Amino acid sequence: MSTGNEIERARSESEDEPQIFSALLTPHRSLNRTGFLAVMLFLSVVSFVTGLAFLMMGAWPVFGFFGLDVLVIWWAFKVNFRAARASEEIVVTPSELRVRRVSHRGQVAEWAFNPLWVRLDQEVDEEYGIEHLYLISRGRRLLIAGFLGPEEKASFYNALVGALNAARRGPTYNPVT
Repeated sequence: MSTGNEIERARSESEDEPQIFSALLTPHRSLNRTGFLAVMLFLSVVSFVTGLAFLMMGAWPVFGFFGLDVLVIWWAFKVNFRAARASEEIVVTPSELRVRRVSHRGQVAEWAFNPLWVRLDQEVDEEYGIEHLYLISRGRRLLIAGFLGPEEKASFYNALVGALNAARRGPTYNPVT
């Protein structure tokens, strides 16, 4: 892992360079805020009506447990949404490959590699597909694209290999533009 000063120096040098590839990866969440509110409203109504039925039968403690269930489910969703704040940014320029990972708590970790020395490795399961993608450079191995599914990892792998190959070829001269 590089120090903050090295990253800032490298970032200021590479800002002038064109980006060959840039990807911002985030965890997939199928339930948006509206869906969350609908699910919680449905659970609250069902729990309240069921708890009310038990309350009328004289089993008053059950009413409180139904409320507790809704509270626990709400808390689990909030934890899940908090975990969705994580992200991973991968940028390839002609002279650098940068990986910037932000945890769900906001902790930032950054790595910088020379694209000439980086190679990609993958762990493949015959039934599942690509399980893990790694950047390997000078004996260091960095897991990337952990948020993606197997098909998405395959597509991401192909795009990143193409970007690394373009970086290795170097800048091209185009007199038309």
